[in-house]
Amino acid sequence: MDSMDNEIEKLKTNEVKLKSIATNQLTRQCAELCRSEDIKIPELEGDVGTLHKTHNVYQSTSPGGHPHHVLRDLAKKYGPLMHLQLGEVSAVVVSSPEMAKQVLKTHDLTFASRPMLSAAEILFYNGTDIVFSPYGDYWRQIRKICILELLSAKNVKSFSYIRHDEVLRMIEFFRSSSGESVNVTKKMYQFASSMTCRSAFGKVLKEQDELIQLLNEASILAEGFNVADIFPSLKFLHVLSGIKGKSMKVHHDLDAIFENVINEHKNNGESGGEGLIAALLRLQKEGGFQFPITNDNIKAIIFDMFAAGTETSSTTLDWAMVEMMRNPNVLLKAQAEVRNAFREKETFNENDIEELKYLKLVIKETFRLHPPLPLLLPRECREEIDINGYTIPLKTKVIVNAWAIGRDPKYWDDVESFKPERFEFNSVDFIGNSFELLPFGSGRRICPGISFGIANVFFPLAQLLYHLDWKLPTGINPSDLDMTDSAGAACARKSNLYLIVTPHQPCLE
Repeated sequence: MDSMDNEIEKLKTNEVKLKSIATNQLTRQCAELCRSEDIKIPELEGDVGTLHKTHNVYQSTSPGGHPHHVLRDLAKKYGPLMHLQLGEVSAVVVSSPEMAKQVLKTHDLTFASRPMLSAAEILFYNGTDIVFSPYGDYWRQIRKICILELLSAKNVKSFSYIRHDEVLRMIEFFRSSSGESVNVTKKMYQFASSMTCRSAFGKVLKEQDELIQLLNEASILAEGFNVADIFPSLKFLHVLSGIKGKSMKVHHDLDAIFENVINEHKNNGESGGEGLIAALLRLQKEGGFQFPITNDNIKAIIFDMFAAGTETSSTTLDWAMVEMMRNPNVLLKAQAEVRNAFREKETFNENDIEELKYLKLVIKETFRLHPPLPLLLPRECREEIDINGYTIPLKTKVIVNAWAIGRDPKYWDDVESFKPERFEFNSVDFIGNSFELLPFGSGRRICPGISFGIANVFFPLAQLLYHLDWKLPTGINPSDLDMTDSAGAACARKSNLYLIVTPHQPCLE
């Protein structure tokens, strides 16, 4: 693990050096591109700003950097619809609910495609997954298959026995560690990955720990702000930065794992277990699709499912626990609600938790402050279009800053405070209908696994609050908790959460 961490740090350090070189050499070129007559956006005027210097954005992707923070600060100065010339790439950054609605709803079809990121192209088999596939018939085909075979409400409910089993395993682990300081973050990540593996692959993989490490590395590689993505024509930078080599190494290791899983399912035939892979292999054999399903397609899709299912659930669980530990009154209120609702039961199931209204508010507030993807996956303009009188050209990259929108003081009071009660009489939802809160995006490219992700947060959190008592290690105060988010596409917390756990009930069935 230490070796992999060192490799990641070397990758970041080399890239920072190259960013500085590229910035100095190409500043003049960027300025000329910004002044192109094709980009009919006023320079530093009105609500839209054109920025000729991208050094601050480059710096934000260095170790410890956070592009969503930098872009939020720039938007405060230049407006909620902001043009950035990121090297050779023309980008528009959206930082308000009104502008997000324009992109994700009013003109959703125009912005329904994805730009291809250098690392993602390698990692996701030339973009043949759901997340990075361009908008079109192939994307519609695989999205439909994944929803029908894994992500529909019916399927998510059918996985409740897996959730219950994995939650009980997690609780038993915490019970066995009573009185000790436990790495809660790590255990929640293991829960989420096991849950996703069993749902998608039919079982927990023996390579699960390696898969988690590779996922962490892939998240950093595919963040979309590296040198290879902002200067796509300068192929030598792809090599010198280390992005290409590192991406190919991660891809090779992932491919070996997925190849073993597929071969195992094929060799076992009908006894290969349930899950998405079994369904995809069955559909591959049946045929009849406009785009035949290849093994590489299957690998790309299952990597999507594992990455999205693991990252979203574990990140949200971790942030929710951290925020409750920082705000003891919230923890006590949420815990009291769960325990009062099920005081006569040793345990409870998913059908019982709908009445937990305050816990739902806790999850909403967690999504507001800590969306799983602070910058929604970028979209690409499919045709020239006018928004609020400004022309956005074909192929423009569009970035929606969900993190900034969730902290917009125009919509939220006391934006930095964790206050679940703010949603008590508020109709805002997080399923894409309310543009003030966009943890899963909206429109055609909304995350198709919302139901899966929510189920893997709501039920485990209720069980953890019901069965266990939590406190900070001796000498640690709530205000001491590090709330810094980590680098990478996902907004995970940089530091692991260690807590002292004690059982609330003597036994579990």
